[in-house]
Amino acid sequence: MAIQKIIENLGITDYLIFFFLILLIYIFNFYYKYLIRPNPLPGPLPLPFIGNLHNVAYDLRLFYDNCRSKYGDICEIMFDGRRCIVISRPEYIEKLMSQTISMRLPYLQGLDEIGLHGHGIGCNEVYKSWKYNRQFFTQALLTPKFMDTAVKSTNKLFEEMNEYWKSLGMQNSLICDNDNIAFETDFSEWFHAFSNDIVSLIVTGERTYSIASCYNKQSCVKSEQPDALVEDGDKFVKAIIKHVEGITLFMFVGPFLRHYVPIIKDMANSYLKNRDYIYDKFDYIIKKRRKAIEEMPVGAEMKTDMLTSLIIANTEKDTANVKTVNGEMFEPMVDEEIRSNLIDALLGGTDTTANVFCYITYCLCKHPNVKQRMISEIDSVFSKSPNKNYLSSDDLSKLNYCEAIIKESNRIFPIATFITRYTNEECEVAGYKWAAGTLFHLNASGVHGHPDVWPNPKVFDPDRFYNNDKVNKKSENKYSLIMFGGGPRICPGRKLGTCELLLLMALVYRYYNVELVNINEQLKVIASATNYVQNLKVRISPRI
Repeated sequence: MAIQKIIENLGITDYLIFFFLILLIYIFNFYYKYLIRPNPLPGPLPLPFIGNLHNVAYDLRLFYDNCRSKYGDICEIMFDGRRCIVISRPEYIEKLMSQTISMRLPYLQGLDEIGLHGHGIGCNEVYKSWKYNRQFFTQALLTPKFMDTAVKSTNKLFEEMNEYWKSLGMQNSLICDNDNIAFETDFSEWFHAFSNDIVSLIVTGERTYSIASCYNKQSCVKSEQPDALVEDGDKFVKAIIKHVEGITLFMFVGPFLRHYVPIIKDMANSYLKNRDYIYDKFDYIIKKRRKAIEEMPVGAEMKTDMLTSLIIANTEKDTANVKTVNGEMFEPMVDEEIRSNLIDALLGGTDTTANVFCYITYCLCKHPNVKQRMISEIDSVFSKSPNKNYLSSDDLSKLNYCEAIIKESNRIFPIATFITRYTNEECEVAGYKWAAGTLFHLNASGVHGHPDVWPNPKVFDPDRFYNNDKVNKKSENKYSLIMFGGGPRICPGRKLGTCELLLLMALVYRYYNVELVNINEQLKVIASATNYVQNLKVRISPRI
């Protein structure tokens, strides 16, 4: 009764005082814990509730660049109430990887809410589950003839895109000559569409018809693909892109903001609804393929896409039939895990391939001497290939200078701003002892542009990776270039990704001259957890 009378006698002013008192206690506790933290490092001052989100603004890559230049090779930041140790030196990264078993992320309630906790390999922090999925994922990529099928599919898809370009060239040609067309287009749009199409084909055996959709938007003559398939594929691709955006939001923004702040809450709900659409789409594809496989006789030739490999892995229809790894038993994969792995493959292989190819194109247009040297290598390999129009996997292995260009382009323009690693045991890095549970951000931008690691870091020079005599000794550390990550968590699709990029370079520059519409214009990039090329206007014309 006494408490009830006290509450009844409280006015608005009393409630406001009570609220501000709680707020002051929280702020005091926040900064008290911040001041007594172990191994205090330099870094931007975090704010209660939001940490260092206010420092990120609209350019995450610039924020990490500023962290290295202002605070040094090791500093700290805070996101979602969690301390993050930012390291920007290869030696520190190597020390981290060599001392401890590290996962990509700690448990994050946001990733659990969006469906990534304990599933797949991309953001799965449950070690046993990650190891299980990693085994199947890698096994699928190493299926016999998988790489050859991927190369053949890429060649065939490029042939289709080539016809679209010819058609657009005839419609919008800057040169009125049927044999010498030239037109302007957005390479970013085309190669995001192309990578979505080819990765979907490799992963699920089914196309998204993204390049047909891209062509239909620009042409007065529509593609031969059925409108329903093109529209459905376009919707699916947009959903995948939105899912990537959603993961970033759920990773960096805390549950209070996502659940109670009106605008952010609406965004979070929209991303969750989009997630459900993607899950339903994949579940339908998986069930349809599983039924088709079950109806096939044992010994029948299977498709070589990833979905088929995951379904038949460790079953009587699996020719490899690898049921144990280092003595550990692996059972066939259930549909939920298959779905998670397919989504990881699509997310990891679409935007990355497209963006890196855009970086390559931009760098080549800015450096015509490098481009001409690359074209000479491509022409030489084509001339020696048994098939004068397409390249095989063996042919791609001879494109050494092209591979050097891929690495140097990614050094200048890292596809990921940072890579996360989370330790599950005590380790020593940069002279500090870190307790288990420490979250590290490997600053790709800082490492790739570090002046103590790379001589003239802002200069585009593929010879860093082609001519070993020119390689600075400090850059020989394997973590000087972390385009595919490193350690146990290194990208399992790195070989496939490199082959796709090599083949695209060979096909595009074998048949086309590519120039920037505005040579002085800066590359338009949306800098977030990954660096997305928003627009790349080029002028293309057939090589004579």
